[in-house]
Amino acid sequence: MSIQRMDNVAIVVDDLDAAVGFFTDLGMELEGRAQIEGLYADRTVGLDGVRSDIAMMRTPDGHSKLELTKYHAPAVSDAEPRNPPPNTLGLHRVMFAVDDIDDTIARLRPHGAELLGEVARYEDIFRLCYLRGPAGIIVALAEQIG
Repeated sequence: MSIQRMDNVAIVVDDLDAAVGFFTDLGMELEGRAQIEGLYADRTVGLDGVRSDIAMMRTPDGHSKLELTKYHAPAVSDAEPRNPPPNTLGLHRVMFAVDDIDDTIARLRPHGAELLGEVARYEDIFRLCYLRGPAGIIVALAEQIG
């Protein structure tokens, strides 16, 4: 047996509308929103009294999705440190291929995106960067140049 596909990556955020705006300006499309609560939700995530709102975002090709989740109950647990560096154990970044890295950064800056370093060149193949996105996650961008 093998898996069929990777369905989505979930990101817990404190401001769902701001996160939707960030990923929309990145170029993702809002697939839909839903309220999540009830016994099935409690059993699935292993918490009692789950009440959340989600927004499902998809890439333009339809193959990749992000589930943005805003928990109303139980209370959100803060990660320590708040903005972990890229070498922290665990899931820490999501990478997107973009057509124009400079234009993408410019569109994301009004949403609070800040470069962690600078736009760097990997040989004559890619321009790459890491920036801080919603909920402190690292969003990596890659522009193929060669």
